[in-house]
Amino acid sequence: MRKLIFIALLTLLATRSFAAEAPLTEDQKVLYSIGLIVSRSLAVFNLTPAELDIVKQGLTDAVSGKHLEVDPGAYNHKVQELAKQRRKELGDKMAAMNKGFIEKEAQEKGAVKTASGLVFLSLKDGNGEAPGPTDTVRVNYRGTLPDGKEFDSSYKRGQPTEFRLDGVIKCWTEGLQMMKAGGKAKLVCPSSLAYGEAGAGDVVLPGATLVFEVELLDVKHAPKSADAKK
Repeated sequence: MRKLIFIALLTLLATRSFAAEAPLTEDQKVLYSIGLIVSRSLAVFNLTPAELDIVKQGLTDAVSGKHLEVDPGAYNHKVQELAKQRRKELGDKMAAMNKGFIEKEAQEKGAVKTASGLVFLSLKDGNGEAPGPTDTVRVNYRGTLPDGKEFDSSYKRGQPTEFRLDGVIKCWTEGLQMMKAGGKAKLVCPSSLAYGEAGAGDVVLPGATLVFEVELLDVKHAPKSADAKK
């Protein structure tokens, strides 16, 4: 069944080149979605068009039962090494591109750049309690890339998010402790305080700087340990 799906997908890829203007049928949309899903595992390689053509050939040969030019098992290590190399290259490129953005954000009126590199800007002062490093917070937030592309939003999900501050990215752990309940702030997070060279999914690439607008709705303090009570 899996083989038939991929053959159908390859057929779609082949026919789409000369029928790009024709609307996709519902079945074609399903197959197109398979291609999108497969592409997520390829994002880290940052393939050139020529490299992508070779990848397509490998996929075609494998699902069509043709003679394989290489033994995939023998190349697993090299594939992992290439992924590691491309991830680092992409991370370095992104970090260089975002450096100017971070510095510009740090110059915004009222912004504070901490020793870690976090840029914090209060948009609305809260009058409640400030969370500690192990407390649980309830927030609404919107996350974007430096170009403004949104990659996550609790507003779109229709409900706030709750989490412990010691279980999220460093940018949030630090930034939320600079807020009080009822407040709203903008956090500009360098990759070292976010997802680093690993990235996250197919949108947050390695080395990406992230921007969050966060509303701190509530703080639940962590229970004090027995030693702390003494």
